[in-house]
Amino acid sequence: SAEHLLKAGDDGLRKMAAAGTVAVLLPGTAFSLMTGAYARARDMIAMGVPVALATDCNPGSSPTEAMPMVLNLAAFAMRMTPSEALIAATLNAAHAVGLADRVGSLEPGKQADFVVLDMPNHLHLFYHFGTNPVEKVFFKGAQVCHNVNIFGEESSC
Repeated sequence: SAEHLLKAGDDGLRKMAAAGTVAVLLPGTAFSLMTGAYARARDMIAMGVPVALATDCNPGSSPTEAMPMVLNLAAFAMRMTPSEALIAATLNAAHAVGLADRVGSLEPGKQADFVVLDMPNHLHLFYHFGTNPVEKVFFKGAQVCHNVNIFGEESSC
């Protein structure tokens, strides 16, 4: 995989596509550093480069753990469709770290890591932004988080 890619040119992208290199785009970094430019996701997709999304959570250039924010930046700043962004954040991200045989999609034989979101459908992630819609978190098929906060009140994970 190759990360960030804010300055990637056409020649490099063609080589990435030919090699099957996953472009791991980190829009939280461009947002936090106020670069004014994001990775060329549309061009990468058009050229056949597999695109993944991640937070790059760190205190210096991307202080966010929020994947919903990354999905929103992918859609609004990088012009990815909701389906492209969701695939990039799940299956393609699993490919980028060599775990696509175990995680990244819900399929027989894979461990069941997934979230249940409090929203009418997946498109709502891109409509109602700035919130945490996570209702439940499952890891290897077991629920590890639900929507009750430390005070026993309803909240998000």
